[in-house]
Amino acid sequence: MNVLAPVPARLVIEIVFDFVCPWCYLGVKRLSFLLSRRQELDVALRWRPFLLNPDMPRGGMARADYMIRKFGAEDRARRLYASIAELGAAEGIAFDFGAIRRTPNSVDAHRLVREAGKLNVADALVQRLFAAHFVEGLDIGSHEVLAMLAARHGMNETAALDFLASGEGSELVHAENLHAHRLGINGVPCFLIDGEHAIAGAQETEVLERLIDLAICTGRDR
Repeated sequence: MNVLAPVPARLVIEIVFDFVCPWCYLGVKRLSFLLSRRQELDVALRWRPFLLNPDMPRGGMARADYMIRKFGAEDRARRLYASIAELGAAEGIAFDFGAIRRTPNSVDAHRLVREAGKLNVADALVQRLFAAHFVEGLDIGSHEVLAMLAARHGMNETAALDFLASGEGSELVHAENLHAHRLGINGVPCFLIDGEHAIAGAQETEVLERLIDLAICTGRDR
C-alpha cells in the first residue's frame, strides 16, 4: 500500500429510481456488486424517487389490468419480462413476475425509504423492497407489508405503521419526482455521481466503474 497515495474523498451517488421498475432493480444490484468489490471507495448513496405511474390509484391495481394498460397486451409484457428475467439471473436476481398479483402505488415505499435514512438503513431497505416486489410478489403498497419489512431492518414496526398512516412526506416524494423531470430525467434508473456525472439505464458494472473513477479523478483536479 502506498501511504502517500491520496485517500479518495467521499463520493455521493444519487440514484433516481422507482420500485416498480425492474431495470432499476437490475441497475441497483449491479451498483451494489461494484461497491462490494471496490471497498476502498467511500460512497454515500442518496435515493431519489421517480414515479413511473404517477396516476396509479392509492391501492394499486391488479397486475393483469396494469399490463394491458401499460403494454397493450399481456403477451407483449411477458416477452419483455422474460428478457429481463434472463438478465437478472446473470446478476443473481430470481425475478418472478408471475408472483406479482398487484402493481402498487410506490409513493409509500419511497416515503419509508426516506424515513429509514434517518436510521442509516435506507440502503438495505431499498434492496429488500425490490426483492419483496419482484422476487416474492409481495404488495409493497400495503402499509402492513412495508412495516413488516422495515422491522426486519431495525425500524419499529408500530412506528412505521403510524408514519405510513400519517401521510407525512408524500408531498416531498411528488416534489422530487417533479424535480427529476425538470432535470430532463424521463427514464430510470439514473445515476448521478458527485453532482457532476450522470448516466441513465441499468448500466453494466464496468460502465458504472468507469464513471465513478472519472468522478474521483475530476474531484482531485478541483
